[in-house]
This record gives sequence, C-alpha cells and structure tokens, in this order.
Amino acid sequence: MAYFVVKRLGQLLVVMWACSVILFLLTAWSPSRVEYNILGQFAVEAQYKILRKTLRLDDPVLIRYGRWMGQISGLAPHPLTDPELNAAIAAVEDLRGRGAGARTDLGLEDQRGEQYFLNFGYSMQTREPVNNFVWNRLGNTAMLAGFAFMIIVPVSLLIGVFAGMREGSYLDRSLSMTAVVTTSMPEFATAVFLLVIFVFTLQWLPGTSTLVDFSRFSLIDQLILPASVLILYDIGYVARIVRGSMVEVMTQPYVRTAILKGLKYREVIARHALRNAMIAPFTVLLLQVSWLLTGVVVTEVVFAFPGLGKTILQAALFNDIEVLQATTLIAVVIAVGTQFAGDIGYMVLNPRIRLT
Repeated sequence: MAYFVVKRLGQLLVVMWACSVILFLLTAWSPSRVEYNILGQFAVEAQYKILRKTLRLDDPVLIRYGRWMGQISGLAPHPLTDPELNAAIAAVEDLRGRGAGARTDLGLEDQRGEQYFLNFGYSMQTREPVNNFVWNRLGNTAMLAGFAFMIIVPVSLLIGVFAGMREGSYLDRSLSMTAVVTTSMPEFATAVFLLVIFVFTLQWLPGTSTLVDFSRFSLIDQLILPASVLILYDIGYVARIVRGSMVEVMTQPYVRTAILKGLKYREVIARHALRNAMIAPFTVLLLQVSWLLTGVVVTEVVFAFPGLGKTILQAALFNDIEVLQATTLIAVVIAVGTQFAGDIGYMVLNPRIRLT
C-alpha cells in the first residue's frame, strides 16, 4: 500500500512539473511585453529598458523558468520588490521633472515579505499581491461547489440506481430522458431560464451573486441560482453514469444467484449490487469536484460570482500573467489531487486491483 501511494505521488508530481513547464512557456511566449503590463502605457522607454534589464527578460527561457520556480518555492525574492529597481525607475521620473517625491517605487508591497512559499507575485490589474485575493476566490468557489455537490451526489445516485434497477421500464425511460434534456442544455441557457422565472417574474431571488450581504437577500439566497445551474447540468450526467453501471451489475451472475437463493430484492441491491455499481461512478464524481472548483467559468460570469473561474477569465482578458499562472497552477493541483484520491478510492472499492 505504501509503495503504491509513493509511486502514484511521484507520477503525479511529474505531471504537475510538466504542466508548470508548459504553463510558463505559454505565458513567456505571449505576444504582449511584460514591462508594458507592469509599468503601463504612460512610462517612458528608459523605464521599460530598466525593468527589462532588471528582470532579465532576455535570458533563455529555461533560466527564467528556474527563477520563477525559485520565487514560488520561496527560495528567491520577487524581483519587482528589488530596491535598486524602484530607485532606478524613480530616478527617471525625477529627470522628467515631476519632483523628488513624484514616484518612489512601483507601488507593489506584500505584507508577507519579499520571499515566502507560494509567492505568486502581483496582479498588474489590481496592483496587489495575488495571494491577497486568489485564495478568497477559491474559497468562494469551494463554498458554491460544496453547496451543489451535497445535492448532486445523493440525487444523482438515487436517480441512477432506481433507473438501473429496472432497465427499460417507464421509470427508467422517464428519468433517462430528463437527464438527457438537463445535460444537453448549456449552462448559460439554464441560467437565463432560471433568471427569467425566479428573478424577473417571481422576484424571489437576486439576479447576481456578488456575496454582498443585502438587507433583502441573504448569502444563501445568492447561492441558490448559480448552484441550481450546476446541479441541473451535472445531475443528469452523473445519473446516467450510475444508471449504466447499475444496469451492467444487475446482469451479473452473482446478482441472479442471490435472487434465486431467495434473498430479498432490497438486500440484493444493498449488499451485492450497489457497491460494485459505484466503482465507475466514484471516479466520475471525483472528476466533478475538479470541474466544480475550476471549470464553472460561465456560471460565475453570468451571476457575477467572485470565484476562481471568473478570476481566471479576467486574468486572461486583461493579460494579467501572474494571476493567470497562479490560478492555472491551483487548477492543476486540484485536478491532480482528485485523480490521486480517485485511484485510492477505486482500489478500496475493488480489492481485486493490484497495488502496482
């Protein structure tokens, strides 16, 4: 068991490292210039040159990747906090005639210090450390995902089990058809449909979910609509996976033998069929965790929800490189972590799997 866990962790670390290399290469070869993103459009060419030289942006990309990993791991300080860099930029401002106190630095400050583990740098859009807001955004998304997941799991399991127990019955066809309809509707269409009913017509719920505590709508009220979009979209997919697995298990010889031996049908389902039918859906459910935490961009944008998915989109639109790097790395860690949990859970549910 220990060997299996260590081996799997090693493989996942290699995957994470490969993803970090690809991410850095994609952002390093971006057509936009880093110095322009940091200083803005009102700086002069001398300041751009100073910044480019200090950050050593002309070095080979692998050397820059090593410095970037050193910054994230806490082995090296962030280069933008270098006092010499800020002094050089301020000196250019002085030559432009704006006075000795016109601009003393880049305006970037981190209360955690210049060097610490998981130092993702600064957002060029908000001019604040990425860690000041990215973890809060991840927490907001985790709250929304947890709210939706608590409903998705039991409801989809019930629908899938009941439909798979009686393949081809009226209940099976009805549930399967409903699942196909809800899954085939894109998230934005479901969101608009719910907004028309519950916001514009009935006026029961708020149209946005900014997590600001209004006097009329509580935080729970603001979670209902975005969570409903995720639930309606995901329940049908998971339920069909459960249904297919249940149908396959119900045709196995050991289930027929248990029924012929006179065991109660409910006991056959609970003791023999259900556990074996949950092996494939278990992996699918863990994949939904990764999707709920990092892939709900459309839902968060429609409802103005301050989550990780919306942060990723805004970073991409505004070319906020360091925010994009941080959020993408977090998404990779979540995906890899859920995959590792799925391997362990799959092994527990099916003891026949060898630990190799």
